[in-house]
Amino acid sequence: MKETESLEILKKEAYDFCVHFVNDRLTRIQNHIKELETALTSETKSSAGDKHETGRAMIQLEREKLGQQLAELEKTQQLLSKVPKDRKAPTVGLGSLVVTDSFVYYIAISAGEFKSKPKSVYCISAATPIGKLVFGKAVGDIFSFNGKELAIVGVQ
Repeated sequence: MKETESLEILKKEAYDFCVHFVNDRLTRIQNHIKELETALTSETKSSAGDKHETGRAMIQLEREKLGQQLAELEKTQQLLSKVPKDRKAPTVGLGSLVVTDSFVYYIAISAGEFKSKPKSVYCISAATPIGKLVFGKAVGDIFSFNGKELAIVGVQ
């Protein structure tokens, strides 16, 4: 298999990893919200009225926090839906698989490390420090990150 074909497969797998990452988090948050709503409705008033109100307030605060996480995740999901899956450009942009002499990055969303058999891919957002450094660069460009010089050897 040619290097280009294997990079295309790696890029597709990285995109699928990002989709799975978002869907997993979405499911977890939605399930937690349902659990809290169940706890909120099943909370019955006891003789310790203040304790009951405190419990309800804590559940409500947790629900608001989850609502904020859900809103952030929906923004991430929107960004991911805009990532071009078949981007083929000489410079790094959204949807690029960037191969350096040390690491491989997929520019989409911050989803962490995707471990593939040939190589690990770090799925990062264009807004991350390294994403900002590589954005617009091309094969042969060198950049410095954390005191280490990295060379871009491939952009898919």
